[in-house]
Amino acid sequence: MATLRDIRRRIRSVESTQKITRAMKLVAAAKLRRAQERILSARPYAVKMAELLSSLVRRAEGDAHPLLVRRPAARKRLVIITADKGLCGAFNSNILRASLAFLREQGETSVTLVVVGKKARDFYRRRPWEVKSEMLGFFDRLAYSHAQELAGGLMDEYLGGEVDEVHLMYNEFRSVAVQRVKREQLLPIEPAATVEGQGDAAAGDYIYEPSPEAILAALLPRHVTTQVYRALMESVAGEYGARMTAMEAATKNAKEMIGVLTIQYNKARQERITKELLDIVGGAEALRQSVEA
Repeated sequence: MATLRDIRRRIRSVESTQKITRAMKLVAAAKLRRAQERILSARPYAVKMAELLSSLVRRAEGDAHPLLVRRPAARKRLVIITADKGLCGAFNSNILRASLAFLREQGETSVTLVVVGKKARDFYRRRPWEVKSEMLGFFDRLAYSHAQELAGGLMDEYLGGEVDEVHLMYNEFRSVAVQRVKREQLLPIEPAATVEGQGDAAAGDYIYEPSPEAILAALLPRHVTTQVYRALMESVAGEYGARMTAMEAATKNAKEMIGVLTIQYNKARQERITKELLDIVGGAEALRQSVEA
């Protein structure tokens, strides 16, 4: 049975853990506010650009730009975006589980990886898939230049014929408590779906100035970089939201455990006092009987 000293030690340990989880929750909440403002500001631009480029791609010729050339998907590249740290619930495990499912679905297709975040790096380091490159330790200072570096490498590999398709997998920020795993094809850019029964005329047409080739040459690289930047910001906001939720639950559980341990401590202390009183009463009674005898 645990002694009073053991119970007191456990209570102090849980109280220390509670202070840490509460502090981590407050830090995550402060960072989440800034990250949420950034993603909510950038998301409409990224979504509208994706819609515009998809519509342009549907009307453009296949050779209008090298990033539009479609090849048999014999070699694929999967970019997996996780966090550098843990203690954020199922944030990392969900994306890793989804990436494993995607890799196993490919069968004989060659798939190589680009891992963003230490959790993905550590996970795939012990598995048979080839990791071509990694990006670590920049989420707290995320800037557009990080997206340019990542997207530039992916576009160079696609233009060089090293890969035939590039897929992006990340956690999309929906709310503080909800992050949804999302996978989208980054290269080649998918054309917009034609409205059934109406054809291309229903969506209108464009007049290009100076020319379709010049416009696509300016927009397509920017579009790829923007989508990568959006995915990174979505992942950062989702990580902070998941960590805030997880630390709030941990703080609540610590409070409940402290209550249980306090009750256990009071019961053990009461039993000890009662035992001591019984010993005193028994000793006094024995002394009285010996004096009377």
